[in-house]
Amino acid sequence: MQFEKVKVEVENAVKAQLSLYIQESYPEMYGERKRPMVLICPGGGYEHVSVREGEPIAFAFLTARCHAAVLHYDVAGDGMEHPLPLIELAWAVSYIRGHADAYAIDKDKIVVAGFSAGGHLAACLGCFWDKQWLSQKTGMDKNSYKPNGLILAYPVITSGEHAHRDSFVRLMGSKASPELEALLSLEKQVTDQVPPVFMWHTFEDASVPLENSMLFAEALRREGVNFEYHVFPHGRHGLALATEETTMPDQNTVEPQCEQWIQLCKNWLKYNL
Repeated sequence: MQFEKVKVEVENAVKAQLSLYIQESYPEMYGERKRPMVLICPGGGYEHVSVREGEPIAFAFLTARCHAAVLHYDVAGDGMEHPLPLIELAWAVSYIRGHADAYAIDKDKIVVAGFSAGGHLAACLGCFWDKQWLSQKTGMDKNSYKPNGLILAYPVITSGEHAHRDSFVRLMGSKASPELEALLSLEKQVTDQVPPVFMWHTFEDASVPLENSMLFAEALRREGVNFEYHVFPHGRHGLALATEETTMPDQNTVEPQCEQWIQLCKNWLKYNL
């Protein structure tokens, strides 16, 4: 496996970095084959980037015959404000697609995965990739950063009644306004151009209420966007893999029933892209 760290080269980026986990292709044995890429946006409320939702998730997707990458996007403590994380994510997808041949990536199977606030970031790209304003801000062709699918784990979606308010406060920063808050409420931004979605949440999530993903699922259904959606009855927010691998000493994030999400997602990748 090749491991590389690449600095995200966009204006105003501070610490943003892309970590690439590229499986060896061994063309002399297997011929020319290209793998899907899963690009992961960890959560952290736009305050930090969770290590639990980064590399361990990448390793899990490597076992699904995929390459993987983790985007360490800039957060509020770095001076981040919207749309900087979205521009960084667009750059990362474009970089991966632009290096598809070198890394043996299937450029038509680049999937963006996001957890919690990282799910909001991933869903932002899914909703806004075709918008002229984003192309103008990135200076890139929109098709270079178009995601081919989204994987959303307990995502922040709505800025309304069921919002994870701190995420929106940090993301908007000094630009906060009712208009921007409405734009970032993603259940209102879904069109038929959003790519296929795999999404999961827990009924007991008290930090990012289940209504976030429910509202997004309703919007996807209304616009005819294909999706797979799982709601597990038990489990707190931020489960990551829901296994011992990603649990914390002071918080039990092991939830056996939720462990199956990764296998369900691997099946979705195999049969729906």
